[in-house]
Amino acid sequence: MPLVEITEASHDVVVALAYASPRNLTGKPIYRQARCFLHPDAEAKLVRAAALARPLGFRLKILDAFRPTEAQWLLWNACPDPDFLADPRKGSPHSRGAAVDLTLLDEGGAELEMGTAFDAFTPLSFHGSTEVPPAAQRNRLLLLGLMSAAGWDFYAKEWWHYQLFDPRNYPLLGDADAPAPLL
Repeated sequence: MPLVEITEASHDVVVALAYASPRNLTGKPIYRQARCFLHPDAEAKLVRAAALARPLGFRLKILDAFRPTEAQWLLWNACPDPDFLADPRKGSPHSRGAAVDLTLLDEGGAELEMGTAFDAFTPLSFHGSTEVPPAAQRNRLLLLGLMSAAGWDFYAKEWWHYQLFDPRNYPLLGDADAPAPLL
């Protein structure tokens, strides 16, 4: 099944892919293009999450979605930490188009405080961390509630990561499988 492109115009979300910029754990862009794709099953749940957020005055900001297996290797080589990155030999839910990394924006377009930056690979990034300020805990719970209500599963060690249930049921995909190459 082909991947679906997620754009600001088509999905009423903000697309700001961290790996298309140097503001990521490698310090350099991984993607040559900032194009966002998801498996159709994940895209349907993203549409639902955006619809749930909208009447509350929030928008979703997508930080990563489909990640070609080649990109997973680049990240793994920069930081081979299985607590925060899937070993590319096993495959990542991102490399199946079955995961999305995101945060929430308020009505003014500002990111809600989440207590850590995206890809802060520390225990402070855990969903249940009580070491971050109460406002950040509340915002994480808001994001968790919206995403859970839309049918997403979460990864306990990253407040930003959501995936389909049983993502390993989806095939691993490389850059050639994307509607347009990212790398």
